[in-house]
Amino acid sequence: MEFTKGHGTGNDFVVLPDPDNQLELTPGLVAGLCDRRRGIGADGVLRVVRAAKHPDGAGQAGEAEWFMDYWNSDGSYAEMCGNGARVFVRYLLDTGLATSDGAVLPVATRAGVVRARVEGEETIAVEMRRPRLYDASTAILGGLTLTGTAVDVGNPHLVCSLPAGLDLPALDLTRAPGFDPTVFPAGVNVEFITPGDPVDGADRHVLMRVYERGSAETLSCGTGACAVAAVALHDGSRDTGVVAVDVPGGRLTVTVTPDSCWLAGPAVLLATGEVIPTALLP
Repeated sequence: MEFTKGHGTGNDFVVLPDPDNQLELTPGLVAGLCDRRRGIGADGVLRVVRAAKHPDGAGQAGEAEWFMDYWNSDGSYAEMCGNGARVFVRYLLDTGLATSDGAVLPVATRAGVVRARVEGEETIAVEMRRPRLYDASTAILGGLTLTGTAVDVGNPHLVCSLPAGLDLPALDLTRAPGFDPTVFPAGVNVEFITPGDPVDGADRHVLMRVYERGSAETLSCGTGACAVAAVALHDGSRDTGVVAVDVPGGRLTVTVTPDSCWLAGPAVLLATGEVIPTALLP
């Protein structure tokens, strides 16, 4: 089985070309691919399928040729992945499956069609739905109970600002934070944030760590950065603006407009090869 390995600010993915939806992809195979000792290692799998050939993408085939079939590292589905979408578009462009020519490139996802554009040699930006702040809730981390804001970015997020005196790097994210299942019945990605120093060209600057539903702590989360940006702007009494979000894997730039949200950052393909699927299964 052919694969490509890529990442966006350290959020890494195994990309599987499967234009006609012929691979027998299972939760066990996905988990094996993402295993960092017995597999290739990744935060998730991006299967490249023609939208018309996949039941979850067929309804969007009139708007986008390609469907991003995204799986978390534990073998579960996810509605959307911002960094994954940027790596997915990099793959389409580098392999010649799509061209941009300065135009916006549509991609079908389980959260709807997203648009992408190339911004420089390494940077790809994707336009996603505008984050929606809809509730207050709490996360439990060790002996800490942290208040946060629930945000919908096509997938669920809980953004928790750390109180003064609590150091972001010192948080123990080796275990999943507790959350209220009545607010998040399908689970939730939990972001922890502190303010950063001013950054040129940005209205706000935020430092972030994230525990992703189905993947544990990752070096970056694109939809999480969008959720964080929306909360940071809201806390500053703004509805729109530009937010620099620093994650352990680098920097993402989020631009919130009245109608949408653009996520920009590097998207890198670093290896191609073949893997033996039967060697990945228990």
